[in-house]
Amino acid sequence: MPSQQRRILNMFAFRRIIIPVVIGLFVIIYMIAGDLSHSDLASLRWKWHSYIFLFFALLMMVLRDLAYMYRIRLLTGKELSWRRSFEVIMLWEFASSVTPSVVGGSAIAVFILSKEKLGTGRSTAIVVVTAMLDELFYIVMVPVAFLIAGYSRVAVTGSDLLVFGHSISSMNVFFIGYGFIVALTLFLAFGIFFNPGGFKWLLLKLTSLKILTKFRDGAVKTGDQVILTAETLKGNNLWFWAKAFGATVLSWTARFWVVNFLIMAFTGPILLGDNFLIYARQLLMWVIMLISPTPGGSGIAEYFFPVFLREFIAGPSGDLTTLVAFSWRLISYYPYLVIGAIVLPLWLRRVYLGRKLIRFRKTEKPAGK
Repeated sequence: MPSQQRRILNMFAFRRIIIPVVIGLFVIIYMIAGDLSHSDLASLRWKWHSYIFLFFALLMMVLRDLAYMYRIRLLTGKELSWRRSFEVIMLWEFASSVTPSVVGGSAIAVFILSKEKLGTGRSTAIVVVTAMLDELFYIVMVPVAFLIAGYSRVAVTGSDLLVFGHSISSMNVFFIGYGFIVALTLFLAFGIFFNPGGFKWLLLKLTSLKILTKFRDGAVKTGDQVILTAETLKGNNLWFWAKAFGATVLSWTARFWVVNFLIMAFTGPILLGDNFLIYARQLLMWVIMLISPTPGGSGIAEYFFPVFLREFIAGPSGDLTTLVAFSWRLISYYPYLVIGAIVLPLWLRRVYLGRKLIRFRKTEKPAGK
C-alpha cells in the first residue's frame, strides 16, 4: 500500500478515536462536578413532550445527513449511489471528528472520494466546493441573525479566554474566526470563479517572501487544486448552485435545531423568537469551533456551550446546561465515531478487496486451457 494511503488510513486508528472522546468526557466531568448540584438533578422531570422533542432532535441528525448525501450526489453528478454517499459522508464525518477543526478532514475526504473512482482532481474539486459552501453559509447567515435578532441579544459577554497571557472575550474570538472565514472564502471564490491562474500566481508571490518560503510547496499544490476545481465546475448553471447551497443551509440548520429540540426536551416548549435566538447563538459558537485546535472541537464545544446558551436552559427549577451539553454531544458527535468505525472496514473491503477480485477474475484462465 502506498505511503500516502497508509498515512491517511492511520488517521482512522483507535488512538485517533480515543483522544477526542477523552477530551470531551474530561471537560463534561469537570463541568458536572463544578456546575451540577443534587437540586438540579432533582428538578429534572420528563413529560410526554420531552420524548417528542428528543425524537425530533434525533430526526434533525437524520435530516442533516440526508442533506449532505444529496449534496455529495449533486456535486458528483449522481455517480455515487445513496449507499455509497452514506458511506462517504459517514467516513468524512468520522475523519472530521478525529482531526482538529482548524485542519478538518479535507485530505482524508479527497482520499475517500478518489477511491470511489472519481479521480484525484475531481475529488479535490468536490472537497474544495463543499468547504466553500459551508463557509458561505456562515458568511450569509451571521449578518442575517444579527439583523433579525439584534446584535445586543445575540452577542454574549463574560467568560473571557486567556491566550498567551492576554484576556480575549468570546465575541472577539468569534470575530477573529468570522474574519478568517470571510477572507478564506472570498480568496477561494476569486480563484475558482474568476481567475484561477491569478490565484496561483498570487500564492507563489506571497510564498516568495523569505518568511513564507517554507510554504511554497503547499502553495503550488493549492494553486493547482484551485485550477482543477475551476475546470471541473465549468458549465454548472445557477440552478445547480442554488440546489447545492440549499442543501448546505438545510444540513446546517438541521444540525443547529438538534440543540433547540434538546433544550425544549429538558425545559419545555420555547417561543419562536427565542428559538431563533438559540439558532443565532449557535452560529457564533460554531464559528469558534471551526478554528478549534482540538479534534472535532472536543473540549472547546463543551466549554462554549454554556457560555452561549445557559440563559435558555437555566431557570428557577435548576441549571441543566451541563446535561443538555452532554446530550448534544452524545447525539451529534459521538455517534460518528461509532458509525465510522463500523463503516470503515466495510468500505475498505469494497474499494480494495472488491477491485482485487475484479482484477483476479479478469486474469484467471478458463479451466482446461
